[in-house]
Amino acid sequence: MEEYLRNCDADLLIVPELCTTGYFFHDTEQAASVAETEDGPFCTLIRSLSKELDAAIVAGFVERDGDRLFNSCITVLPDGMWDIYRKIHLFAEEKIHFSEGDRPFPVYCYNGVCFGVMICYDWRFPESVRTLALKGAQIVAHPSNLVAPPSMWGPVMQTRSVENKIFTITANRTGTETRGEESLTFHGKSQITAPNGSILASTDETTEGRIIAEIDPEKSLKKSFSKWNDIFSDRRPDMYEL
Repeated sequence: MEEYLRNCDADLLIVPELCTTGYFFHDTEQAASVAETEDGPFCTLIRSLSKELDAAIVAGFVERDGDRLFNSCITVLPDGMWDIYRKIHLFAEEKIHFSEGDRPFPVYCYNGVCFGVMICYDWRFPESVRTLALKGAQIVAHPSNLVAPPSMWGPVMQTRSVENKIFTITANRTGTETRGEESLTFHGKSQITAPNGSILASTDETTEGRIIAEIDPEKSLKKSFSKWNDIFSDRRPDMYEL
């Protein structure tokens, strides 16, 4: 992973959810054994690489905070700023091992461009990307360990881009993890999606590697699509009360 990052000429680098530990834990004790704090070896490495490569990096890991574990990702900017997002929507057995995220969806600004962060299963909830977009995110970084077929989540992420006029970047892992007689297969197909829903770059379901796309982030600032309509100013929050 470090080699990939060192050989990737980009301003924003995103690697998958739980990228240092794997996902299919035997038990919570195993998850705890690979957890680290914000000063752990992986977080320290990412901070060092961000400065060295002059790039923002988003990377997933198992976070320990006291006696709690979180499915988290660290975001680091080259100027030394860093922050941790804790996954808000927990999927399947994550509910056994991890505490629910207790911090709002975050947005960071780097070189005049704002990007937000969510993790994997957050994609199922339109409120996730909408919240980030309303906070000013032009890009959403989406580190993932998706076991759902790409035919399901891929088009949804295109929809998330269209409905918010925003770039989305899903960094999904590939391969299979086994646990006794059980196994989980992760389906790759990482994709970078434009505000109009077009896929700017993608990979297949099995190949390890990286995808890169050059984007114009200003395209995500204009929320209008005609002289009459703007997807944000046309919103009617007063009518959305449940």
